[in-house]
Amino acid sequence: MAFIRRKWSPATADEWTKEDWYALILSALSFTLITLGAALSLLLLTSGYILLTLGILAAALMFYIIDPKLNVLSADYEKKQREYLEELERIERWEENE
Repeated sequence: MAFIRRKWSPATADEWTKEDWYALILSALSFTLITLGAALSLLLLTSGYILLTLGILAAALMFYIIDPKLNVLSADYEKKQREYLEELERIERWEENE
């Protein structure tokens, strides 16, 4: 899938892109299909199993599209949090030494 970007930097991952739109549409579609598919599958209808399968495939595609972006953002957040905690620890040690 050449039209889906898989490599992100923290700055570009934080922007709203076409991959976000794809994930937005696929998430609504997958949750709807899974809900309808599960309900109809409980009634043992063939269409329920088909909808459930399509919903699971849509959810898998959604995760395939958005997961690289979320991983980059998460790693960047963890780095900033670590730096903040180190700075906070330095400030705290300075106050204890007085």
